[in-house]
Amino acid sequence: MAKAKRCLITLTTDFGMEDGNVAVMKGVILGLNPHASIVDLSHDIPPQDIADAAHVLRRAYAYFPSGSIHVVVVDPGVGTERRPIAVKSAHAFYVAPDNGVLSYVLEELRNKGEEMRIVNLTNPAYWLPQVSNVFHGRDVFAPVAAHLSLGVEIEALGPEIDELVTLPPPRLEIHPAKITGEVTHVDHFGNLLTNISYSDLMLLGDSVTTKVGQTEISGLTITFAERQTGEPIAYIDSSGHLAIAVVDGSAQQLLRTQVGDLVVVEAHQEPSIQPEAL
Repeated sequence: MAKAKRCLITLTTDFGMEDGNVAVMKGVILGLNPHASIVDLSHDIPPQDIADAAHVLRRAYAYFPSGSIHVVVVDPGVGTERRPIAVKSAHAFYVAPDNGVLSYVLEELRNKGEEMRIVNLTNPAYWLPQVSNVFHGRDVFAPVAAHLSLGVEIEALGPEIDELVTLPPPRLEIHPAKITGEVTHVDHFGNLLTNISYSDLMLLGDSVTTKVGQTEISGLTITFAERQTGEPIAYIDSSGHLAIAVVDGSAQQLLRTQVGDLVVVEAHQEPSIQPEAL
């Protein structure tokens, strides 16, 4: 076995914390590398919600130190022919099922020009000796992450592959006076996060109106405290994207909105002044 060393491993799953599955994955990792540091990114992904896990990872990965290993197990196809994969980028590793859960991160890395190496995890020497058909998080992904943290080269894990399963991109249409995007995530507070970036909004000028369902919100708010309790607001979230909230409340509940619903932003049109009739 390679010499144990410190390494940071993040875990993202839809397991919740009630059944001990997350702890078991940590036990497998620490059994192979007792010096590994493990960070829980999220275990509250809605069950089988691959797109939500992809979104959460994309918002978080860049804030971890170089050499981190990101393990994502939202895996409704576990035990089928779907491939387990590992990805090596310039600054991190990613271990997950090939079901699109890495789509948003890999797209962002490609846009940055990062080179990546992707392998199909076929070498059982880096799995647990017995592999369940329904718990690859424990039997495949956790031990693979631990071996990577010990310095095992990604090439040892299996053959290199090129094509991966990808999620369809959220709708984003940009016109001179109008942008149409989607709600891509609902956070713990019921805030609606979108795929419309601040740079996209700047194309519309300084004054905009945001429409979600039947609700229209004028302008952008800098802080929640600027408006009254119960008032819907539009603001730029910490990732630099448009978001909708209700002050001291839940935008999801008040606006009856869910992931995939459309969000339309329009440049504010000043009312035209009609000439007086002669």
